[in-house]
Amino acid sequence: MSRQTPLAQERRSFLTRLNTGAASLAALAMGGVALEGVARAKDKSASSTRFEPARHEKDDWLDKLPGKHRLIFDTTSSQGVADALLFGNNFLLANRADYGLDNKELAVVIVLRHRSTPFGYNDAMWTKYGASLAARAQFMDPKTKQPPTGNVYAHGDGSTTFDALSKQGVQFAVCAMATRFYAAGIAEATGGNVDAVFNELTSNLVVPTSRMVPAGIVAVNRAQERGYSLVTT
Repeated sequence: MSRQTPLAQERRSFLTRLNTGAASLAALAMGGVALEGVARAKDKSASSTRFEPARHEKDDWLDKLPGKHRLIFDTTSSQGVADALLFGNNFLLANRADYGLDNKELAVVIVLRHRSTPFGYNDAMWTKYGASLAARAQFMDPKTKQPPTGNVYAHGDGSTTFDALSKQGVQFAVCAMATRFYAAGIAEATGGNVDAVFNELTSNLVVPTSRMVPAGIVAVNRAQERGYSLVTT
């Protein structure tokens, strides 16, 4: 039997170590591929289960408003309306003065629901039904301390009225659910028909940029799902 020289033994040992290292690297590579596959599967699974809100055609008007920035105000009281008109005007003013953005580049919506809903109706409705509207909205004219005979936020010389903001492109969403509640109160007080009063109110909104929505709270939800930032007043 032949004996290997020290040089041959060293060469054989080197080759053995080399083959072992190569096998280990191959195993690591295969393991890496397997782990990568598991990670991709997890990502795909997470993507398939990520929440995506449903879209409904009656909410598409929110996407049709032009604007590089989107903002929605949720108002539920008379003071909330006053604050939203003020903050909405500030939002437009600051974006014009400091960012050089035109009003048409800003999508602004003010939602009128709960006790702020009656301010979505025009002067004619307040003149006709002011006592009933004021009672349910828990609001009295700050100047006369009596039920208003007109929409106190509709007109004026300043920039924080419905008229002024409407001319700057601000949209107003009036709650139909609350409107039916107010119509029921008016019908009870006057002996009228709820549906007739409801139709009268919805036909006399405060400004041309007003629209009826099924419910104010739903409009707030849908707007946020479509990228609007929320301010509650």
